[in-house]
Amino acid sequence: MNWLFKEEPTHYSFDDLARDGKTSWTGVKNPLAQKHLRGVKKGDQIFYYHTGDEKAVVAIARAAGDAYPDPADKSGKLYAVDVEPVKKLPSPVTLAAVKADRRFASFPLTRIP
Repeated sequence: MNWLFKEEPTHYSFDDLARDGKTSWTGVKNPLAQKHLRGVKKGDQIFYYHTGDEKAVVAIARAAGDAYPDPADKSGKLYAVDVEPVKKLPSPVTLAAVKADRRFASFPLTRIP
């Protein structure tokens, strides 16, 4: 399965993930994102998207394990997943490029204003 994980690069960029080797993707509170996060399985491919000014898929990452209850969430309702870097893309794929490609017309990312 393929997933899109988005992050503000000033908060935690793909370069940070590459430096760290692995991170726990915790603190996701958006209900729709949580619904999808629960379905992440070990080995799933992740498109790493930088939000903010960049607005581009910049790299490929991989789920290092299945989704699990977020240890930072005291309610026990949120899930997290461990993520490891695979490779940085030679050129970022901008949101504009994704929106312009008909193959991605139903992709949720294309509905971001």
